[in-house]
Amino acid sequence: MVKMMMGRLAIAAAIALVAASACASAEKSYSFERDGASSVSYTGQTARLNMADELYDGMKSNESTVDMLLQQFNNGTGFADPALDESGKNIAGKVASGCAREKNAAAKEKLEDNIKDFANNVIPTWNTPAADGTPGVLSDSKRTVNVNAKGWEMVQIFQKSLIGAFTLDQIVNNYIEPCKLDDDGRKEENDAGTVMEGKGFTRMEHAWDEAFGYLYGQEEDDTADLSTPSGVGTTLNKYLKKVSSGDVAPGISEEVFDAFVAGRKAIVDKDYKARDAAAKTIKIDLSKVIGAMVVNYLQEWIENKDENPADAVHALSEGYGFIFSLPYTNDGEGKPYFTQDEVDAILTKMDNFWTLQESDAQAVIDQVNERFGFSAAKEKEEVKAEEEAPSSDDDDPALQSLGKDP
Repeated sequence: MVKMMMGRLAIAAAIALVAASACASAEKSYSFERDGASSVSYTGQTARLNMADELYDGMKSNESTVDMLLQQFNNGTGFADPALDESGKNIAGKVASGCAREKNAAAKEKLEDNIKDFANNVIPTWNTPAADGTPGVLSDSKRTVNVNAKGWEMVQIFQKSLIGAFTLDQIVNNYIEPCKLDDDGRKEENDAGTVMEGKGFTRMEHAWDEAFGYLYGQEEDDTADLSTPSGVGTTLNKYLKKVSSGDVAPGISEEVFDAFVAGRKAIVDKDYKARDAAAKTIKIDLSKVIGAMVVNYLQEWIENKDENPADAVHALSEGYGFIFSLPYTNDGEGKPYFTQDEVDAILTKMDNFWTLQESDAQAVIDQVNERFGFSAAKEKEEVKAEEEAPSSDDDDPALQSLGKDP
């Protein structure tokens, strides 16, 4: 009898475990329906992310032209994929334009300048040895890069700048902000369950989905558990995966995905306090991706600049682009971790890669670690410094024996 009861209890426990697992599994999906059909849509975001990928390829090719690249960036046409041309979307119109911040026209102009510099100066000197003041090619045992007169690898600066000024800004300063979720009658419509004409979702639901799309819009299965993103594409998804698997902000990809799911559910439930709490998590964690990559790439430059100059310039170019992205971060209270003026000052000091001082790069690393609270990164630097430091007389056993009584 006792054995039978124990057996039944074991079965009941197993069933409960399976049920709990099933619930957890269901919660780990960005899947929402209305009247039996999906109420999630973000095709425009996917199109723009695919445009960014093709632009990235174009910024690596010496067959590109300035007209072609600017057409793709500004007009959203001229792509190899005809579906992108027909989408009616473009990237330039979404750069530094989040509703919670003032539109930054200068950011778009700088990205256009990157394109022009690459096409007009780097491509014509594709096989010319690069030097301070001379664009061209730089090689070492790890990689070959084509740089401008200041030593910038333009494709990396352009794409990493785009990550902040485009994808991050559209998420944390636009689509999950009240100015996009609530204003213009969206909150009242959501309260009433009023869907967009011909659609199966409210405008508030759609805005949140568009934020989701800027991060996960290229995933093969957007209803899967994306706690660990695939790293697909060349923008934010790729670097969220990198940072989450590192030691500066480990595990943040799960927090971000959970917050996206929780926020969308809260919108359905009309629980705006829960929605805003989820939005705050997303803002802080995605901003950490930018800060963490600044630290990572500047450290790589310091470590490689003497032995592998091309690889070091590649890392420094990525770091520069992520620094450019810092004003588009959001600390959860609507403020960037670094202001535009602060970033402008940093980038002015970094302007010529050929003459950049290690102390200046280290100062930026220290600033970013402090602003974002990256204690793990700071501890790692301190350990490395201790390992590389020469031993003092007190630490040398041979010297300790000198002068001592036998």
